[in-house]
Amino acid sequence: MQFTSLIFVLFFSVFFAMYWWVLGKNLKAQNIFLLLASYIFYAYWDWRFLTLLIGSSAIVYFLGLKIAEKGPKTKLWVNLGLIFSIGTLLYFKYFNFFIESFTDLFGIKNDLTLKIILPLGISFYTFRMISYLIDIKNNKLKAETDALAFFNYISFFPSMTSGPIDKGGLLLPQLKKERVFTLENGSDAARQILFGAFKKLVVSNTIAPITQNIFANYEHLSGSTVAFGAILFLFQMYADFSGYSDMAIGFAKLLGFKTTKNFAFPLFAQNIADYWRKWHISLTSWLTEYVFTPLVIAFRDYDKKGLLLAVFLNFVIIGFWHGANWTFICYGALQGLYYIPLVVNNQINKKKKLSKNFPTFKELGNIFYTMALVCFALILFVAPNLSEAFGMYGKIFSLSLFSIPQFIKIKILALIAIVVLIDWINKDQEHGLDIKRLNPLARRAMYVFLIFIIMYYGVFSNGSFIYEQF
Repeated sequence: MQFTSLIFVLFFSVFFAMYWWVLGKNLKAQNIFLLLASYIFYAYWDWRFLTLLIGSSAIVYFLGLKIAEKGPKTKLWVNLGLIFSIGTLLYFKYFNFFIESFTDLFGIKNDLTLKIILPLGISFYTFRMISYLIDIKNNKLKAETDALAFFNYISFFPSMTSGPIDKGGLLLPQLKKERVFTLENGSDAARQILFGAFKKLVVSNTIAPITQNIFANYEHLSGSTVAFGAILFLFQMYADFSGYSDMAIGFAKLLGFKTTKNFAFPLFAQNIADYWRKWHISLTSWLTEYVFTPLVIAFRDYDKKGLLLAVFLNFVIIGFWHGANWTFICYGALQGLYYIPLVVNNQINKKKKLSKNFPTFKELGNIFYTMALVCFALILFVAPNLSEAFGMYGKIFSLSLFSIPQFIKIKILALIAIVVLIDWINKDQEHGLDIKRLNPLARRAMYVFLIFIIMYYGVFSNGSFIYEQF
């Protein structure tokens, strides 16, 4: 059930009406209805994996209570929870990868691979479970005794399939207090959903056939065209994933919830560290707290070398999180290598505020350089294997790089320009249409313009989102 599908529009409309107008003054009834809706939403994709979601939630709920007792077996309960959560993820997402890599390494005939279906959203709700258990262990969070609230936290349908990855400390308290619908929050949510829909249906879905054609036929195209494909894919993925996040956050806001901000206008990042602070924020902040920081502490005796190793390992994990393929591992490793100059020059944590109206030449130079690094790495992201990735890189570094690229269309460039312009105008706000600098008439004109573009130029045939596969 995709956010952009007619079935979801009908589903959410009925749910929204029942949630506020029928059950609005009964918190428990709201939460029961919310949990039921989340399970229907998930079962619509594949009802067989609903038992996995419910069973995993029940196990982690029980383990959280046991960890909170702080008895002699606390460490055992924590380890059991981590082994169960990580083990489940490893089995469904990485089992065949490990088997194939092992057999390829030792030249063993492989008869062990299984036809394993990757459960929808498992990477996202597993990280919620892991952070929940660790936070209880570290006394950052109390174990949730309200089973209804906890099960809702794990299966919250607006962010079920592709995040944001909310931590228990943010979402659980909201599930236990009365929620109030206000016109202001509703209007802001509608604007965020509108911009998310525009980015997905118009920008990402219009670019997708072009990038697919380029990467599928790169051997017959010029290096400039392959490089152009990587640039287009950056905007496609940004429009797709930030579009999903905008809609997910907007739908949650319509239900009275505040969720984690997932994008902070990464297209204007001044270096690669700034980019990762602004891109998929819920994942990078999760890994910073639960992986990177412990690694930094473990390697603190090695000064900058220890910091570099911690950064590198953290990004290898980020790459591997994206998928069971050596291309993703290399993608993460390359991102880690990008950090070397920043660590050496003590610039990893330096944040720069952008000019208010127009970017300076230095800011533009930093943006183009950072996006060039990002686009170069995206070849590994889109390639089905390392052989294809090296083939694409070979094309890019050939003499044909200096030819005129194919597939340049005014419509595509105009759509990208609209996204960039709206983002720049609102780069200091919560989201792209959180417009405060324009007068009311200009704002309304922009909303009408975006609705018109969606209705007449939206591509509704492709409802799936890139990050659903992760």
